[in-house]
Amino acid sequence: MEHFLNTQDWPRAGLDALLAQAAAFKREPAGDALRGRSIALVFFNPSMRTRTSFELGAFQLGGHAVVLQPGKDAWPIEFDLGTVMEGEAEEHVAEVARVLARYVDLIGVRAFPKFIDWSIDREDRVLQAFAKYSTVPVINMETITHPCQELAHALALQEHFGVTDLRGKKYVLTWTYHPKPLNTAVANSALTIATRLGMDVTLLCPTPDYVLDERYMGWAEKNVVESGGSLRVSHDIESAYAGADVVYAKSWGALPYFGNWAEEKPIRDRYKHFIVDERKMALTNNGVFSHCLPLRRNVKATDGVMDSPACIAIEEAENRLHVQKAVMARLVGP
Repeated sequence: MEHFLNTQDWPRAGLDALLAQAAAFKREPAGDALRGRSIALVFFNPSMRTRTSFELGAFQLGGHAVVLQPGKDAWPIEFDLGTVMEGEAEEHVAEVARVLARYVDLIGVRAFPKFIDWSIDREDRVLQAFAKYSTVPVINMETITHPCQELAHALALQEHFGVTDLRGKKYVLTWTYHPKPLNTAVANSALTIATRLGMDVTLLCPTPDYVLDERYMGWAEKNVVESGGSLRVSHDIESAYAGADVVYAKSWGALPYFGNWAEEKPIRDRYKHFIVDERKMALTNNGVFSHCLPLRRNVKATDGVMDSPACIAIEEAENRLHVQKAVMARLVGP
C-alpha cells in the first residue's frame, strides 16, 4: 500500500507520472477514476485551497469527500500511546484511523506543528500516526511538508517554461518577512522538489538561523548529487537574484527560536527589506515569480510583482486541483 506523505519517498519516475497525469486532468477535468470511491479529509488546521481542491477533485472524478475537523465537528483525538485520556481528547488515533479506513478508500490529513518544541514537531506525529494505523492510503495535505504544493509548483514551472525537464534553471527560494513566524513546510517542500528536479538552487535567507532543518538540507544535498543540480545558501539578496529563472517566496520562522517567537520578532523585524519587489525581480533573467498563497501583499511581495505577467501564483494554485486528482487516482488504483 502506498501513502503520499512526502515526495522524497517516491521514485522520480513516480513523480513524473503524477505530473503527466495532472497535466492530462487539466486538459480533461472530468473522469471516473474515483467512481464509487471516497476520501476522508481530516483538517486540524484551517484551509481554503486545500479543502476546495480536494473536495472538487474527488467530485470531478466521480468520488465523494467527507470533511472532518477534530475538536469542531468531530471528536478531539489523542496521539500518544500510554496516555491516560482524562483530558480533552475523546478517542485515540488508533481507533480513528482504523475506523475511517473501514469507511473510505483514502484519508487526507492536514496538521500544522504546535510551535512549542521543534524536536517534537519534526517527528510529524499526527501524519505518521494516521499512516501507521490506517489500512488505506494516507495523503499529506500539509504538515511539516506540503507535497501537494510541490507538485502544483513543479507543474506550473513546466507549463511556464514549456518543458518537463527543468534541469539547469536557476531557482531562488527566498525567505520573506511576515509579522508572525510561520511553518517551514512549504519551504522544506520547495527545497526538496527544486533539487529533485535538477535545478540550480539558492536558499536565500537573512542569517544562518533561518537555514532549514538538517533533514531537508540533507535531502536537498542528496538530490543534487542524483539530479545533477546544485545547492547553495546565501544571505546576499543581489547575488542570489542575479540571473535567476525562478523566484519562489515564503516566510518561515528561525528554528533556533522555535517556540520562543517573542525573542525572534525583533530579529525578523530587521529584514523587512527581503520583500520581493520590482527592483529585485529586475535582477533576474526575466524570472518567473510564485508563492503558495495566501500572501500578504506589500509584506511578502509588492502589488507590482503580484500583478505582473511574471507571477504564476494563480496558475500554481489552480494546479493543486489537478495534481491532487492525480495523487488520489494513483493511490486508489485501477
